[in-house]
Amino acid sequence: MELFPAVPYTSWNPTKETIHRFAQIVGKVRLAFSQRRNHWWNVPYHLTGRGITTRPMGLTDSGEFFCMDFDFVDHSLRITHSSGAAVSFPLPGLSVGEFYRRLVGSLEQIGVPCDIARPFPYDLPDASRPFADDTEHVIYNTEHAHTYWIVLSQVNLILEEYAAQWSGKTSPVHHFWHTFDIAVTRFSDKKTQLPASADTVTREACSREVISAGFWFGDPSFPEPAFYSYTAPEPKGLENQEITPAQARWIPLRGSHLAVLRYDDVRDTAKPRQTVLDFLGSAYRAGAGLAGWDIDAKACPGGVTCDAPAHSRPSDLQP
Repeated sequence: MELFPAVPYTSWNPTKETIHRFAQIVGKVRLAFSQRRNHWWNVPYHLTGRGITTRPMGLTDSGEFFCMDFDFVDHSLRITHSSGAAVSFPLPGLSVGEFYRRLVGSLEQIGVPCDIARPFPYDLPDASRPFADDTEHVIYNTEHAHTYWIVLSQVNLILEEYAAQWSGKTSPVHHFWHTFDIAVTRFSDKKTQLPASADTVTREACSREVISAGFWFGDPSFPEPAFYSYTAPEPKGLENQEITPAQARWIPLRGSHLAVLRYDDVRDTAKPRQTVLDFLGSAYRAGAGLAGWDIDAKACPGGVTCDAPAHSRPSDLQP
């Protein structure tokens, strides 16, 4: 298996647009039935061995909970309930409207009310159209959907390795149904002063100084997949800092700058995994250095914070 298979934006984008809206529908159920966590950590998806999951949610005093999983191996959505009840349905051939109705019916079948306060896409071009009325997005290519999950899984593991190198407050590695990226974020203890115009999502996500690292599949403004990093609030002069490898660059984005490394440039390197880690590390050092973070104090080589060598393990953990 190739570490990073090809993901040509133009050919797979129709499937991405459909899956993105499927994911927003299920994600809004997750938002309604999960306990709010700082920086919205309760909302995104996590990876599984076959797709992505909401994780269990909706615990009541009677002990009931449920979970929803996208399976991109057999291309279905599966809903399981703590009672043992389960229901699933296939994804190919469904429009967004049909998916929405199947989901609502499936949840009702296992005794869960479909509680979506605003059943519309979030921050997408068709944000004014109810999910139930969307017959436009119907393309679901199974090969493209499977590759999407493979790429997410590979990036997930690299981001986990990157996250392990730092011992400060760090988000989980998670897949956002808003911007359809996968990311991990490091936080300082410094509170931010966001403008009054900042929306609710941004105010919570960036209530502390952050340096975020991730990957996204592209959009009309940047129509190709890429790895990225940003520092918020952005320190002055960040766009002039050196980052590696040579193909990486800073691009302007909504009044700030984003460190970007094209996915296809990574695929062309001899050591793609290390190339991504070097890129994310250099972008972190650029932002953290200018923002005054204590880089050395939170360094955690090999995921180890004690004085033992990184390769040292208790005897019962030896392979």
